[in-house]
Amino acid sequence: MAKEKTIFFCKECGYESSKWQGQCPGCHAWNTLVEAPSGKKSRSGTPMLRSQMTTKPAKINEIETQQECRRATGLKELDRVLGGGIVPGSLILVGGDPGIGKSTLLLQMCRLLAEQKTKVLYVSGEESARQIKLRAERIGTFRDELYLFSETCMGTVIQAVEEVQPDVVVVDSIQTMFEENVDAAPGSVSQVREITGTLLHLAKSRNITIFIVGHVTKEGNVAGPRMLEHMVDTVLYFEGDKMAMYRMLRGVKNRFGSTNEVGVFEMQNQGLVEVPNPSEYLMQGRLENEAGSVVACTMEGSRPFLLEVQALVCQTSFPMPRRTAVGTDYNRVNLLMAVLEKRLGVKMADCDAYVNVAGGMRVVEPALDLALVAALLSSHHNRSLGNGILLFGEVGLVGEVRAVSQAERRVAEAIKTGYTTCILPESNRKAIEKAGNLDTSKIKLLGVKHIREILDYI
Repeated sequence: MAKEKTIFFCKECGYESSKWQGQCPGCHAWNTLVEAPSGKKSRSGTPMLRSQMTTKPAKINEIETQQECRRATGLKELDRVLGGGIVPGSLILVGGDPGIGKSTLLLQMCRLLAEQKTKVLYVSGEESARQIKLRAERIGTFRDELYLFSETCMGTVIQAVEEVQPDVVVVDSIQTMFEENVDAAPGSVSQVREITGTLLHLAKSRNITIFIVGHVTKEGNVAGPRMLEHMVDTVLYFEGDKMAMYRMLRGVKNRFGSTNEVGVFEMQNQGLVEVPNPSEYLMQGRLENEAGSVVACTMEGSRPFLLEVQALVCQTSFPMPRRTAVGTDYNRVNLLMAVLEKRLGVKMADCDAYVNVAGGMRVVEPALDLALVAALLSSHHNRSLGNGILLFGEVGLVGEVRAVSQAERRVAEAIKTGYTTCILPESNRKAIEKAGNLDTSKIKLLGVKHIREILDYI
C-alpha cells in the first residue's frame, strides 16, 4: 500500500514546503512547520458538491446582475467597514489580539440583528452557553431570535444549522472546531482548511452569512494557512492597544465593498460604543500654543482623521543622541531629520528627538511628513505654530513638498472641525481651487513647495 503523500505547513503564516525545515522561509519563525496530508480526505459533503454542478458556461453579456441586498447590522461603524451591511451568503473572517473585543463586538451585532427579528445562531467553542449569557447581560436585553450553542464538533454544528435555519451564524472560534473525518488536532492546518471549506459551502448553498473568529499570531496575522484569507469573502481586523480606550475595526479584504475602511469604537463597561466623530475624540486634551505640537490630517480608507503630532527636541550630553518614534515609522523620522540638516542647515546631530502621535494611533502614511517636519522645527526653535492650523503633505529627500491623495476630503474635514488655516502642497491647493467643489471662504489655504517655507512660517 502506497504511503500517503504529506506536506509541511507553517502554523504562523501558512507557508508550504515539501520537507521539514527548522526556520520557516516565509515568516522566519522557528519550529513552526508541521506535517499534514497534502490532499483532502473524502467526506460526506463531496457528493453534495458534485450534484450541484449543473450549470453551464454562459457568455458574460447574457448574465443578469442585480444589486446585492444587504442587511444592516445596527452598528453603523461595522456597516461602514462591511460596505453598507452584511451580504447573505458571505463568509466573513474577524481577527484580532486576545481580549481586544472580538466576541463582544459580534455579540452586540447579534443582539441588534435579533431586535430586527433576524434569526441568529451563535456557536462558541471556547465558552459555555452560561458564560456567554453572563457576558450578554452586561450588554443589554436579548430577544428569542438569538440561539446560543456551545459545541466544537463541526458535524453537530451543521445539524444545529439545519434545525434552527438561521440567517446569520457566528463561529467563535475556528481554531476550536474540529472535523471528525480529519485525523488532526483542533487548530491544526488540516482542520482549519477543512472546516473553512465546509463553512464556505454552507454559506453559499444555504445563503447564510457566517462570521468566523480567528486567532492571530504574535505578528498580528490570522493564525493558520494563508489560504484561509483567500477562501473567505471579507477579512476584518480588530486593532488597538488593550490599555487604550478606543478600538479600530479595519477591513483589509472585501469582495462586496471597498477595502481599508475603518470603524472606531470605544470600550466601556457596557461593551463597545461607536465613535461617530473620531477626529474630535482623538483631539481631546490637546493644549493650544505649545511648541512641538501640530495637527495633521491622515486618511484611513476614505475617512479623514485629525491627529496631534508631538515632537520634543533637546540637547544631549551623550555622544550618541537618542531618537524615539511612537505611532509612526522610526526610520521615516530619521530620514526627515537628515533632510532638515542637509537642506535647511538645522543642526540636530547633537539633539535627542522624541516623536509621538497622540491618541495611540499608528500612522505610516507619507502625508504625515509635513506635520512631522513642522513639529520637529517647532520644538527645536521652541516656537508654536499658533491656533487653528492644520498640515498635510509628503516630503522628499531634496526638501520638496509633494502632493498627496484625497486632499479635498482632508480640507473638508478641516473646515468641518473649525480650523482656519491649512498648510498643504501647492499642487494640491491649485487642484482644489480649480475644481471649485469646496467653499474655502472659512479657511485659508497656504500652498508650500519646499519645507523652507515651513521654517520661515515658524
